[in-house]
Amino acid sequence: MTETTTPGEKPLFGRPWIFIRGVPAMKFLPPEGPPEIAFAGRSNVGKSSLINALVGHKGLARTSNTPGRTQELNYFVPDGFSGAADDLPPMALVDMPGYGYAQAPKEQVDAWTKLVFDYLRGRSTLKRVYVLIDSRHGVKKNDEEVFALLDKAAVSYQIVLTKTDKIKDAGVPRLIEETRQQILKHPAAYPEVLATSSEKSRGLDDLRNAILTAIAR
Repeated sequence: MTETTTPGEKPLFGRPWIFIRGVPAMKFLPPEGPPEIAFAGRSNVGKSSLINALVGHKGLARTSNTPGRTQELNYFVPDGFSGAADDLPPMALVDMPGYGYAQAPKEQVDAWTKLVFDYLRGRSTLKRVYVLIDSRHGVKKNDEEVFALLDKAAVSYQIVLTKTDKIKDAGVPRLIEETRQQILKHPAAYPEVLATSSEKSRGLDDLRNAILTAIAR
C-alpha cells in the first residue's frame, strides 16, 4: 500500500511528528478522534527506537537504557494540525509502558495493568496494537500474558520482531515461522509476523504499510 498525498503534501511518515501528551490515567486521554496505533513490548525491546525510525525522527520517543522508564501512554501525531474537529491529524502513535521489568514494585505493575487494560478495552479509535518481541530472546511468558490480555480485550494485534540485525540472517525466517506458530492459538492476533531492525532500517516499510492498512479499515 502506498501513502496517498495531495499536491505539495508529504507522505504521512515523511512529515514532522511531535509529542502531544503523556497519559498516566484514563481521565487524561485526549478526546477520541483520529485512528490510533499502539506499540507494546517488554522493557528495552526497542519500542522508542522503532517509533523514531518509523517517522525518521531520532529524538521523538525518548530512549533509555533504564528499564521501565516509560510509565505513561505517550501520544505522537504528525505536526501541522490544529486539533480542531475539522482539522485532526490522520492518526496517532501511542507508546505504551514497557512491561516485564523484574525490579518494578507490585503496585507499579498493577497500575500499569489497569491503565493498559482500561485503554485497550475502552478506546474505540484504537485500530491495532503492535507487540514487539526482541528477536534475540523470542516470546517470553510475560509476552504470552499480554497476548492473553489483548485477546480478552478483543483488540487486533500484530507481532513485530525487533533487533533482527543482532541475529544471523539465516535465523530470521525460522524465527518468523516459530513466532507465527506460537500465535496461531490467539484469536485477536494478526497472522503475519513482521521482522524489523531500527538500526539497519530493515522491515520499516513493511510496518508502515501494515499500519496504513490497519487505519484504513
